[in-house]
Amino acid sequence: MNAHTEEDPVLLWEREGPIVVLTLNRPKTRNMISGELTDALVQACGRIAADVSIKCAILTAAGHVFCAGGNLKAMHAREHHFAGSPAENRVYYDSGVQRLARAFSALDVPVVAAVNGAAVGAGLDLVLLCDVRIAVDTTVFAESFIRLGLVSAAGGSWLLQRHVGPAAAAELTLTGDDFDARRALQLGVVSQVVSVEQLLPRAREIAQRIARHPAHAIRLNKRLLRESQTQSLEGTLTLAASMQGLAQHTADHREAVAAALEQRAPNYVDK
Repeated sequence: MNAHTEEDPVLLWEREGPIVVLTLNRPKTRNMISGELTDALVQACGRIAADVSIKCAILTAAGHVFCAGGNLKAMHAREHHFAGSPAENRVYYDSGVQRLARAFSALDVPVVAAVNGAAVGAGLDLVLLCDVRIAVDTTVFAESFIRLGLVSAAGGSWLLQRHVGPAAAAELTLTGDDFDARRALQLGVVSQVVSVEQLLPRAREIAQRIARHPAHAIRLNKRLLRESQTQSLEGTLTLAASMQGLAQHTADHREAVAAALEQRAPNYVDK
């Protein structure tokens, strides 16, 4: 991709039928998290949520780094959310980068992360906010906040434990060590490791396999998976019963059953 100009969007939006491809578009700064990028990602989540014809999204990045996390120069200069008093810092995080965790958590459309390179600090947190995660075989990950004398303020402490378990999360958080794509696969941070040439084709294949199903069923299943992470079994059963009641009264459910009985491909109308 060509070097960006100030007029280039920080986040690219490409529509491919029922699939949206979002591309972080600041390769010269290693796609670091900024206020501009945060705003663009939050707005994209809202746009996706509001359009029922969108069934899946892919999140990837331009260049050779997925996301390098925070801005070290801003940290050193005590600018942006590193400026001001502790109380002011807290408010800045709440109204700033933490909106990413809230926006992705609220999104009922599945997001496939196609991790094309290093994802460290808040960059790893951004990966973990996605539902399906694949990475190129040269990717380096790190929950690196402790190396800068910081904690993860973007949701990593909550996300990492739920993906890799408490013991592995403690090791990765408290050492701040880099880990490669192979270990990420073993830990469950990603579900597939592929070559750089395979990355986007594989992400599109996964997105297409998701998007072949009814829109309402995709969104309900995504939400049930998310809510089940923090619900009791009884709470999950109650929620699932309510969702099933909704699903069973849709035209696409009836079409799916009819197609299965008639041994033909379904023709969904997303109703």
